[in-house]
Amino acid sequence: MDGVSTIDDAALLIEHDRIAWFGPRHAAPGGHHDCVVDAAGGCVVPGLVDCHTHVVFAGSRVDEFVQRVRGRTYLEILEAGGGIHVTVAAVRAADEDELVRLALPRLLRMLAAGSTTVEVKSGYGLTPADELKTLRAVKRLAGMQHVELIGTYMAAHTVPKEYAGRPDAYLDLVLEDRLLETLYSSDLAEFADVFCERGAFDLKRSERFLRECGRHGLKPKIHAEQITNSGSARLAASLGAVSADHLEQIDDAGIRALATSRTIPVLLPGCTFFLNGEPAPARRLIEADLPVAIASDCNPGSSMIESMPLTLAIAVARLRLTPMEALVAATANAAAALDRADRLGAIEAGHQADLLVLHERTAAHMAYEVGRNPVRLVIKRGRVVHENVM
Repeated sequence: MDGVSTIDDAALLIEHDRIAWFGPRHAAPGGHHDCVVDAAGGCVVPGLVDCHTHVVFAGSRVDEFVQRVRGRTYLEILEAGGGIHVTVAAVRAADEDELVRLALPRLLRMLAAGSTTVEVKSGYGLTPADELKTLRAVKRLAGMQHVELIGTYMAAHTVPKEYAGRPDAYLDLVLEDRLLETLYSSDLAEFADVFCERGAFDLKRSERFLRECGRHGLKPKIHAEQITNSGSARLAASLGAVSADHLEQIDDAGIRALATSRTIPVLLPGCTFFLNGEPAPARRLIEADLPVAIASDCNPGSSMIESMPLTLAIAVARLRLTPMEALVAATANAAAALDRADRLGAIEAGHQADLLVLHERTAAHMAYEVGRNPVRLVIKRGRVVHENVM
């Protein structure tokens, strides 16, 4: 992850929406070019891939943020009826148009900060109708702006209040065949995700949810080992999950299981920053030769962070990734966590031309200048789609 080569005084050729060539400028192919973009001494890197978000939601949980500052824990707030249940009520009260209206400016800000691909989970509706409403909003938003969006079905985020003490009955509801067939056939979701944690779903029920979704073509992901160590990283590996996300409480057995699988470990440094918790053991994962990815986990309760450059900075400061490791984690490895490493996340001939032109000469400035947007130009599918002034 730290061995990425760089090319000084470089050039890159785009044909249609793909990278056709890159290398030293003196060796660039000649001929006519319809458009020339001058990087003006800045660095060119792949577009950032935010592979774990909950960015389509309604309502605010700023009051809980203040409660946590005063010492209450995330679990204490949840068990007192707050937490995710507040967002669920707000999402249920909002119609699809309102969800779109609220999420659109968030996505525009994410694009301006360099996120060119964003995964978006449902999981704040917790009824079939409200989960479908959320994912339909995601699909509409995909056609309204330039960020490429990928939907994930996460009805197994928690057990809603009306099913308290009856998690199996709730799973019966959200695993109904016709619902899952609609999600897949309507291209509303590519993945299924479950929160395997105390107060949410145990290992057995998490496996049931993912296997049933898998029968209908939805690829598995798991919120794993966030608050307690449950063995969910090992479950992710055994199921061939595309990713296991969070991993703050992963143990050596979980790391060994991931190391023998193709499951990508996705770390969410903004979440532990926001909750003032202990970060995931990033260095142990990297030392096990695992392709660590990072994502913003943008959500109203535990990581109200839209900026991937800020996420990179937190990963460097708190998880002790090098700036280059953090960049790889937010590009190539994050693309792998979305089954898109064959076309996203790298400067490679044939890859989709999703690129950022930074203000500065080196990518390390993305983590070094905390709070400043390092991006000058955003290129998506070969077109300049956003420009930031200094």
